[in-house]
Amino acid sequence: MSWALLFRAREYLKGSLWFYPLVGAILGPLLAVLTRQADTSVTVPEMWQYTPSTASTVLTTIVGATVGLTGFVVTVTVLAIQMATGTFSARYMRIWYRDRLLKAVLAVLAGALTFSFSLLRQVGSKQVPNIGVSVAGGLLVLSLVLFLLFFDRFIHRLRPVAVADLVGQMALRVITTVTQAAQTDTSSAEIAAGAPVLMVTSGHAGSIQAINVRGLVTWASHHNHLLAMQAAVGDFVTTGQHLIAVFGDGAAPAKTRRLQAMIALGAERTVEQDPAFAIRIMADIAVKALSAAINDPTTAVQALDHLGNVLRLLGATPLHGPLTFRDREGTPRLLMPGRTWTDYLTLALTEIREYGCSSIQVMRRLRAILEDLQESVRPEHRPAVDAEIAKLDATVATGFAGSVDKDQARARDRQGIGGPAASEISSPAASK
Repeated sequence: MSWALLFRAREYLKGSLWFYPLVGAILGPLLAVLTRQADTSVTVPEMWQYTPSTASTVLTTIVGATVGLTGFVVTVTVLAIQMATGTFSARYMRIWYRDRLLKAVLAVLAGALTFSFSLLRQVGSKQVPNIGVSVAGGLLVLSLVLFLLFFDRFIHRLRPVAVADLVGQMALRVITTVTQAAQTDTSSAEIAAGAPVLMVTSGHAGSIQAINVRGLVTWASHHNHLLAMQAAVGDFVTTGQHLIAVFGDGAAPAKTRRLQAMIALGAERTVEQDPAFAIRIMADIAVKALSAAINDPTTAVQALDHLGNVLRLLGATPLHGPLTFRDREGTPRLLMPGRTWTDYLTLALTEIREYGCSSIQVMRRLRAILEDLQESVRPEHRPAVDAEIAKLDATVATGFAGSVDKDQARARDRQGIGGPAASEISSPAASK
């Protein structure tokens, strides 16, 4: 099985809502067999023994309860998806149906259903699965507890700030791992003169979800070639579009399937190797909140809080665009497009500035973010921040031309509006 197929299979299982409930449904009858064997070898105290009629009634009730509770969980999930996609971003769906607690609830409910149904077949006039009936009751209680935990998470995640925080945490985890390549080598390798000896094209259309960097470097080192990616992670490629250019003096292998198998294509982008996608989701939340239909600038400010945290981490990373990956001997083997600091800054703030041009909250919060970034980012990243501040000044001048609130819109405020004025905050030494 190829690397790309394994990656897509792993991503599919992460997002599937049927796999873990199916596993629970299979484990249910197996657990029923184990409890039956335990009943034959263990003497249960009288307080845990049941009559045949009582056992049948309890198990029948549990079967009905698990079916009803499963339907209620599915209903709540559908409502959550509808509200989340309508209020936040359609890209948020990918995060919601990957929730592990939701899958745990469905798996335990499916297991309790098949377990209880299997025990019903063991109930006879002279044989009662005492241990199994108690275990079935325990599974029902566990299902109810998990459902309450899931319902609590569902309620809390309806808050935009909770969604922005969740996506922001995902972005921070991805940035920590993905940008290590930029920290190790940002020098660009020279491509040999002449046309490439081989062009690898896409076998089908889709978004580039991930790239097997180690596999490509190993292949290029083995064949003594230099590979140059023609598209970046997150780009949508069409069928037959160029993916990899192979440079070198020797003859390139005629078959390109192995190289194609190192690039995972899918219907939509993922966050696995694409921190910009997480930034895209948070920006979407802010932009939708600023739309005329919703008109909620406070939500946009909350999204900016987490965007500022992500940008602060990115600003401390030496992002210089194209990435060069080398083999163990230090020879350049793979060139990949890479985003610069300006690319990330533009993605995070430009649309929010455009759609929030008439909101004092948004203008003030943007200025606070940019002025904080001026002090925290690497020196080579500061010109891009200065350019964004100049754009923000122009936006305020246009959006608040002739307005009595123009001076307020030009001020910085980490809370958007209502926060302590920066001029009022002074050090102890300055106040003496």
